[in-house]
Amino acid sequence: MTTDSTPRVALVTGATQGLGRALVQGLTQRFTERDTVYLTGRDAGRVAAAAKDLGVSGEVLDVAEPGAARRVAEQIRQRHGGIDIVFNNAVMRTGPADPPAAVIEEYVAVNNLGTTGVLRAFLPLLRDGGRAIVVASTFGSLRYLAPALHDRFDDLADLDEVDTQALRWRDAVRDGTAMAGAWPAFLNIPSKIAQVAAIRTVAAQRRSSDLERGVLLAAVCPGMINTPTSGQWWDVSGAPSPEQAAVALLDLALGPVDPAHYGELVRHGEVLPWK
Repeated sequence: MTTDSTPRVALVTGATQGLGRALVQGLTQRFTERDTVYLTGRDAGRVAAAAKDLGVSGEVLDVAEPGAARRVAEQIRQRHGGIDIVFNNAVMRTGPADPPAAVIEEYVAVNNLGTTGVLRAFLPLLRDGGRAIVVASTFGSLRYLAPALHDRFDDLADLDEVDTQALRWRDAVRDGTAMAGAWPAFLNIPSKIAQVAAIRTVAAQRRSSDLERGVLLAAVCPGMINTPTSGQWWDVSGAPSPEQAAVALLDLALGPVDPAHYGELVRHGEVLPWK
């Protein structure tokens, strides 16, 4: 993180509702008036309304649009010189009635290509002590994937290879071969695994220099959250609200770096096994 004399800058994607909005709200509560929080989303009207309501800066950012993350990152570089916290939270939500083949194109564009696009755009801007956190889930572990598919996402060379594997899976869902093979029917599983693979891949390249600079890269599982979307899949009546779920993520972003968390999937301060 920057020194006490330097204003901090944070950005949250997919922040007009749910967990993303709660993360923005939590950052404003923990930041000072000198700091800046960017609330982003793809709908200009909703971004403007949410930013005004929370008293933060709003930026339109559709992570599925090629070049959009780089455009916003360049604006932040020009305004602030760098960034301290990035929460990649944007997600395309689907319901049980959505045919996988009909939604997979946009699903991968937002959840997976969007994630790697945000990492490419904002990692070069991270200041000393910075945090780049990808919101994933418990499903982002290889233990939820058939062993025959593990090498698709393990020990990948770079983010281009992560994208290649995500697109191979997308194409298999689209043409129906995924259902005939070892891929799980629940789209969330391969998608979250690919998100965690993206963090693991860039972390393997940056670990030594990042830890020297106090930088943390991690994927995070917020746990079950009581939202209308989650309610389509599970009984979430007893689950935490987005504001409650955001606390552990904010603690991770604003607390001291635990080297054991670097490049891993973290839930409530504990590392979840990759495989």
